[in-house]
Amino acid sequence: MHTTTSTAEHLAPHSPAQPGRLRKSMGMAALVLFGLAYMVPLAVFSAYGLVAQTTKGHLPAAYLLTLGAMLFTAYSYGRMVKAHPYSGSVYTYTRKTFGACAGFMTGWTLLLDYIFLPLLSYLLIGIYLSEWFPAVHPWVWVLGSIALVTFLNLIGIESITRVNWVLVVAQLVFIVVFVGLAIHSLAGQAQPVALLAPFHHEGFSVPLIMAGAAVLCLSFVGFDAVSTMAEETTEPTVRIPRAIMAVSLIGGLLFLLVSYFAQLAHPAWDSFANPDSAPVEVMRSVGGQLLASAFTATYVAACFASAMVSQASVSRVLFAMGRDGAMPRVLGTLATRKRVPAMAILLVGLVSLVALVISLDTVANMISFGALFAFSAVNLAVVKHYLVDQKLRGARNVLMYGAIPGLGFLSTLWLWSSLSQMSFTIGLCWMAAGFVCLLGLTRAFRVKLPELQMAD
Repeated sequence: MHTTTSTAEHLAPHSPAQPGRLRKSMGMAALVLFGLAYMVPLAVFSAYGLVAQTTKGHLPAAYLLTLGAMLFTAYSYGRMVKAHPYSGSVYTYTRKTFGACAGFMTGWTLLLDYIFLPLLSYLLIGIYLSEWFPAVHPWVWVLGSIALVTFLNLIGIESITRVNWVLVVAQLVFIVVFVGLAIHSLAGQAQPVALLAPFHHEGFSVPLIMAGAAVLCLSFVGFDAVSTMAEETTEPTVRIPRAIMAVSLIGGLLFLLVSYFAQLAHPAWDSFANPDSAPVEVMRSVGGQLLASAFTATYVAACFASAMVSQASVSRVLFAMGRDGAMPRVLGTLATRKRVPAMAILLVGLVSLVALVISLDTVANMISFGALFAFSAVNLAVVKHYLVDQKLRGARNVLMYGAIPGLGFLSTLWLWSSLSQMSFTIGLCWMAAGFVCLLGLTRAFRVKLPELQMAD
């Protein structure tokens, strides 16, 4: 593909002070690992108590519904990566497809998802470690984890990959142990176990399942984060679509497996003393205090892994928007020999300090709104790019670029309509602030947003 490259790239392709190329260092295994670390295999327990109560004990059913919707959207991400293999994820796709203003608004709303996901991890680290060490205030753990994660991001994506190997494997080992102990516990019960109860029993309600599924979308954010690594991946048009689908499927099946056995082992969804600490109660009922302690240690490590990759991901979105001039251009510069967007990483670290004063429920609602908006946008971008702009015709193309992304759009729109009033209040206020920024950048649409075309 032949595109116009910026003068800065021609004059100083390796200058750390100029916009340019990120370092290509990620293969297929690293991408899948990045996505799984972002999703967190143990993320099933992030909102376990809340969603179990919302769905009246049908958490696995809600995960099944969410997984179906996410697979359609994962397919759409793969199609758009093939068309535009650059950093920026949905921001880049909508800007290239619908124009600069639509791209800005989508990128701004996407930030509601991406920039607050690290906060979720930091909050959970503080909550669980303060339970383990009650003498230490949660803010100490939050500040320490923010500092360490920011440092690891500044020294390069390769360091994150190495740490992720250890943390993801630890989570997978814990899941195997948990499922084994749950099966042993169920086998020792005197009463027969209703194996289909987690999917359908008394109190089943489709609206409640949908409400739970809408919240669970935040568990699947990792698959689309893989797309932000396009400029750091070798053969991105081949590897990233495969990695996105693999991460979605593997993560979704792990969520289903864990939630299913957790629900079977502890079916009393309405007996939790505190929904936020419900997973600890489940662990105690399955394996006693030893398993509960092991869960806390593994889960904190998982949150740390998620914080690392989520900060890396959102910094690439900010880098892409800064490089295009949709954000301050200082965010679109690379620094150090590792070619990392240092200013964007530092900005995310500063914003993450909000974790010291915000609630877990508020963060979860903000993330869900941003995620579902982004998922809807990427499905529409596929239809526009391939069927309208490229004018592809024929039954196969209509199926691949019309029907499948169309189902993805309808399913995410369906889940979006099930979000809480708080989600819409926060999300719409955030979008209104973004629109005001857009008016300022374009001088009330009298000036076009600048764009930097990147060569392959």
